[in-house]
Formats: sequence, structure tokens, C-alpha cells
Amino acid sequence: MSWGTELWDQFDNLEKHTQWGIDVLEKYIKFVKERTEIELSYAKQLRNLSKKYQPKKNSKEEEEYRYTSTRAFLATLNEMNDYAGQHEVISENMTSLITAELTRYVQELKQERKSHFHDGRKAQQHIETCWKQLEASKRRFERDCKEADRAQQYFEKMDADINVTKADVEKARQQAQLRHQMAEDSKAEYSSTLQKFNSEQHEHYYTHIPNIFQKIQEMEERRIVRIGESMKTFAEVDRQVIPIIGKCLDEITKAAESVDHKNDSQMVIEAFKSGFEPPGDVDFEDFTQPMKRTVSESSLSNSRGDGKSEPKFGSKSKGKLWPFIKKNKGAGPEDFSNLPPEQRRKKLQQKVDELNRDIQKEMDSRDALTKMKDVYIKNPQMGDAASVDHRLAELGQNIEKLRLEVQKFEGWLAEVEGRLPARSEQSRRQSGVYEAQNASGVNSCAQDRESPDGSYTEEQSQETEMKVPATDFDDEFDDEEPLPTIGTCKALYTFEGQNEGTISVAEGEMLYVIEEDKGDGWTRIRRNEDEEGYVPTSYVEVYLDKNAKDVHKPLQKISE
Repeated sequence: MSWGTELWDQFDNLEKHTQWGIDVLEKYIKFVKERTEIELSYAKQLRNLSKKYQPKKNSKEEEEYRYTSTRAFLATLNEMNDYAGQHEVISENMTSLITAELTRYVQELKQERKSHFHDGRKAQQHIETCWKQLEASKRRFERDCKEADRAQQYFEKMDADINVTKADVEKARQQAQLRHQMAEDSKAEYSSTLQKFNSEQHEHYYTHIPNIFQKIQEMEERRIVRIGESMKTFAEVDRQVIPIIGKCLDEITKAAESVDHKNDSQMVIEAFKSGFEPPGDVDFEDFTQPMKRTVSESSLSNSRGDGKSEPKFGSKSKGKLWPFIKKNKGAGPEDFSNLPPEQRRKKLQQKVDELNRDIQKEMDSRDALTKMKDVYIKNPQMGDAASVDHRLAELGQNIEKLRLEVQKFEGWLAEVEGRLPARSEQSRRQSGVYEAQNASGVNSCAQDRESPDGSYTEEQSQETEMKVPATDFDDEFDDEEPLPTIGTCKALYTFEGQNEGTISVAEGEMLYVIEEDKGDGWTRIRRNEDEEGYVPTSYVEVYLDKNAKDVHKPLQKISE
């Protein structure tokens, strides 16, 4: 099967077909190029998607990724990032192994095709020239033969005419002989030209054209093989990354299988457990008896008894309603005393661990500087040993400060864990500077108060008029100064404070105002040093006075 023998007369069609083959190759190159662009775009979108859902550093989101389900999601995001990388590898390999190679090959193919068809046209022009020469020799031979016949006829006519002179007859005879000779010469030339043409034609159709067409056929077959190999490479490039993509998917599956609902549930307990015991039963309050309202010993806050406070353990402590207190929006106290015991213990432990890490860093820096100083002492030309003394002194001071901080937080931690009794006055004095900071932090918590009708205020240390025994998690508030009075008020009606945080008043009674109505319909008042709480604003008539009387001096009841 050869184009040279089978398609000897299809030069133009072969030229069109080979051009079509190059167009197909260029179309395939364009297809692969667009595929690489899609892979790059897909990889970029996957990376952006992974980045979009990554937790932000030093944010609340980062803390949420301690659960197994969220850790599995984070692992999925990381694996998707690697997955995107494999699509970038596909793009790169297709560009280098297919697009670049085929583009270079197309240029070579065009040059080769141009050369082959140039040779074909040259051979075609040569055979056409030979044919024209043959046609010209043939026409010349035909013309000379006709001229010879006319000259012979003219001679015979003159020879038969008796009136023609002998000289004219001789002239006609010589002319006829000349024409015959010319015809013979033309015949010989025509015969020679014909033989030459036949030889050239045979050479053209059986040698030159077959060779040229054979080269064109080989060129076209190489093109076909090359595009087939490129398609195979196209598949192999994808197949090469399948194992890595499979590993990515396996890791995603492994991460999904690591999700432990029981573990996550336990972590929720650890994250939000307050450490309090649930409240007990509420005692029945018999209002038919002329007795002062009491609150159950087992209720959420401790009772105040018959208006008498229990032993103070050295200072005043107020009831805390941990389960119902809203989270502080401002900066909390340094010892985290605004948190429930269990959460406070965790925060203190984290702080101790953080300080220990800081101490270790400082000690490592000090050790490194000490070694550097030793080197300088042994080799003075390398540096001045005295130049590091100032930095060593700073590191020593930093380490000492951090150790004091650790001792302070470990003391608070020991209190929470019950390993030590409540802090003594001596320990309080040692950390007085920190207590001052705590006091300001605690005072800043008096925000966003809820109404006392079934709810509670956020002011943990001053939200109720009742006194309770000091505990190891609320004694940080013992040394606080009471809120200053901002005026006085007169009770217009009798009010029985039955909810936590409220205070009972009698009609006509005069009391101190320590906090105005914040828009929720309640005013905070104080009867004496130990009794304060909220009453409905509509039940009292408020007289604001910046120069209010002393908070510890009781006011006289005014009768109507």
C-alpha cells in the first residue's frame, strides 16, 4: 500500500489532506492547552476554597477546632489543598509533555510538508515542459510534412506542363526535395523528442512521484502516530497523579473515621462544666404567718436568715448566681474569679502552663547568652564579654517576675482545686498590686443588667442584699468597697421582694439609691451596709443628690 502507486494522480487531494492533518493537530494542541487552563483554574479555586474555610489564627474559630469533627474538617481542607496541587501538576505536565512538544513538532511538520510538495510541483512542472516540447516537435513535423506534399504536387504539375521551361521544372524539383528533407529532419526530431518524453514520463510516474508521495505518506503517518502518543500521554499524566489523589481521599476518609461523638460530647462537658451542684428543693414560705420571708438554704443563693448575717470569715461576701450570670463583656479579673469553678480552674491551669513556657524560653535565651559570654571570655577577639551582662540581667529579672506570676496563679489554682484554704490576709497583701487591678476589672463588669423578675444581674459581687459564707471561689470580692450612694428615695408602696436580687421595702420607708433605672424598670437601693437590692422604679420616688449621706447610716422611716 503506497500513495506513490495508488494515488499517483491525486497530488492536489494529498495536499489538501495533509493540510487537514496539520489543522487537526493544531486543534488538539488547543484542546490540551484549554484543559491545562481549566486545571489551573480548578486548582486555584480549590486552594481559595480551602483557604476561605481555614480557621483564622488567634480567633474563636481556632478554639473550635479541638473537636474531632472540626479537626476532621480541617484535615479535609488541608487534603483539598494537596488535591489542588495535583491538578497543578497535571497542568504543568500536559503543558511540557504535550502542548510544548506538539507545538514544536507542528512547525517541523509544516516545513517538511512544504519541502515535499515543492519537490512534487517541480517534478510536475518538468514533465509539463517535456510535454510541451513534444507537442511543439510534433506540430513542426506535421507542418513540414504538409509543406513537402505541396512542394511534390507543385513539382509534378510543373513537370507535366509543356509550356513550362525546363529551368522552372528543375527549380520545382529542387524545392520538393528540400521540403522532403525538412520533413525527414522534423520526423527524426519528433521521434527523438517522443522517446525522451516517454522516458521522462516513465521516470516521473514510476520514480519521482512515488518517492515524493512516499515521503508525504511517511510524514502523515508520523503525524498520526504522534497525535496518538500525545493522547496516551494525556491519559498517563492523569493516571500518574491518581495514587496521590487516592492518598488525599484516603486521608479524608481516615479523618472522617476519626470523628468520635463520645469524645466530642466529653469535650463539651470539659469546656462548659461549671462545677456547681444543681439547686435543691425550695422551701415552702408560709405568708399566713407574721414572719419575715426567708429563702431556702438549698436555693441558688444562700439565705440571709432573720435579717442576720452569718459569719463573715473576715470580710463581706455576697451570693453568687453562677448558672444565670451573663458573660462579662469587658476584661475579667486577673484571677478569673468571674468564672465558674471548673472553668476558672482550666483558665488558671492554662495560664500557669503559658507562664512556664515563657520561663523556659527566657532560660534558654539566658543559657545561650551565657555560652556566648564564655566564648567571649576565652576568645576576646570575638567580642566583648561585658556587652551581654546587661541582657543577662534583664533575662534574670524577667525570669524572676515570671516565677512570681507562676506562684501567684498556682496559689489561685490551689484554692480552686481545694488543696489550700481560702487566701490569708498575708497572701492578700503580697499580691495587693494585682488585687487593685482585679477590683477595677470586677467593677467594670457592672454592665448589661437583666431585670430581677425571674432573672439576675451581671454584677456578681453586688447583686443581692443577702450575705453568705465566703467560699473559695468568691472571696476575691471580699475587699471591694460598696457602691457610693447617688441619692435617696422614698417607698411609695410596700414591695415584697420574692425574687433573687430584690429587696423588700415598706411604704414610706427612706432608703439610699446606689444605681439609677437603666431603662429596665428597676432601681438599685441600699437599706444598710448588709442589705441592698432592686425594687420597681414605679414603687419609689427618687431624690438624686451628689452629696448623699453616709452609706452606713440608716435613714428614718417616714410615715404618710
